[in-house]
Amino acid sequence: MCGLFGVRSPERDVARLTYFGLFALQHRGQESAGIAVSDEGRLTALRDMGLVTQVFDEQKLRGLRGDLAIGHTRYSTTGSSQWWPTPLRTSCGSSTVRSPSLRSPRES
Repeated sequence: MCGLFGVRSPERDVARLTYFGLFALQHRGQESAGIAVSDEGRLTALRDMGLVTQVFDEQKLRGLRGDLAIGHTRYSTTGSSQWWPTPLRTSCGSSTVRSPSLRSPRES
C-alpha cells in the first residue's frame, strides 16, 4: 500500500502542504516517507524510513523550497522494507516515485 500526494503552488509552502497531505494519507503507508520539491528545475529530495512525523521536522521542511512537490508514503506489501520508492530518481528536471504494486489497466 502507498499514499501519493502532489501540489503545485508558486505562492505556498509546497513542502509543508505535502507534509500535511502525507500525514493525512499515512494510514496508506507507515513504513517510509519522502518528498521531492522542484525549484525552477532544481530538485531536492528527502526520504527515510519511519512515520511522516519521524522523517520530517521543521528544519527539514524549511530546506525543501520550491513551487512543485510530490510525496509518497509506503507500507511494503511486496519486496523488502526499505526507503527505495520515495523518490527513486531525480534527473532531467523530474522526480519518479515508484511502487511495484501499481499496474497499468492493460497489465491487470
